[in-house]
Amino acid sequence: MLDIANYSLTRHNTFGIEARCSRFIEYCNTAEAVRAASVVRESDMPFMVIGAGSNLLLTGDYHGLVVHSAIKGKSITEDAHGNALLRCGSGEVWDEVVEWSVNLGFSSLANLSLIPGDAGAASVQNIGAYGSEVCRYIREISAIEISSGKTVTISAEECNYGYRDSRFKHEWKGRFLITHVTLMLCREDAMQLEYGNIRSELERRGTVCPTPSDLRQAIIAIRKAKLPEPSEMGNAGSFFMNPVVDRKKYESLAADYPDMPHYPVDENREKIPAGWLIDKCGWKGKSMGRAGVYDKQALVLVNLGGASGNEIVELCNAIKKDVYSRFGIELWPEVNVV
Repeated sequence: MLDIANYSLTRHNTFGIEARCSRFIEYCNTAEAVRAASVVRESDMPFMVIGAGSNLLLTGDYHGLVVHSAIKGKSITEDAHGNALLRCGSGEVWDEVVEWSVNLGFSSLANLSLIPGDAGAASVQNIGAYGSEVCRYIREISAIEISSGKTVTISAEECNYGYRDSRFKHEWKGRFLITHVTLMLCREDAMQLEYGNIRSELERRGTVCPTPSDLRQAIIAIRKAKLPEPSEMGNAGSFFMNPVVDRKKYESLAADYPDMPHYPVDENREKIPAGWLIDKCGWKGKSMGRAGVYDKQALVLVNLGGASGNEIVELCNAIKKDVYSRFGIELWPEVNVV
């Protein structure tokens, strides 16, 4: 188990913010996770559990204990009906899990290609993209309960998943160290092609009957066209959640903005792309000091070089203010601000 004092978190957050923590622990297997839980229990410092830092904005040094999973490994068990259980370590790179499953012929996770982060954090955040969410496929989560050091198995139903949400972000925050995630895949899963510009990208590629690999490559191309590489320009991908509004609010906005994109949530609610709202307010490509809005996707806030976390928060607040003033919609960050 890795245990280091005064540890730099720069490579553990994709914004590239320079910050340090008082103590850093990394566990590589279940036994080490049990030991890590013991350290947390015995420490009088505050603590937080992080993944790859792709959904994290640090506003300064963290005066406490940071715990990170480095558990690797992937296995899959398939039955005669094409159903399969894929089990992976919580420290596995999420996109590598997706790639592996696609290479095995499963399309289930293809729409979630190229989302940065680790598998454990994906199950906490309920990551989603292009009409899909990981909670659709999570079967169960293995974890260590910090207070007792016991190994527990948590079903997907117990997690109360919602849009970019789960109990791990609320009443379960700081309660568990996740060790493994088990996903249910099926070879008969229908490919999800109707969200955004997936079909147009497949057509551009001359693909009529897409394979799981074709779908994954299309998703990767779409994401790369509008998202900067964190190694080149610090960012956390989509900074804001797409707001969901009631039918009355949607119809009012649609009357004023007939070109407004929208996606039905249910018969009473519509989801409106936050990037469109931000773009309409004129923020795409604009900056405040060393923090900016990416010029190819208004949903992405970027570190233009040497920005502090507080500078990015100031930009976030300015955008929220403008969107609310124009549309009467409050935006909420998808990114965890610490």
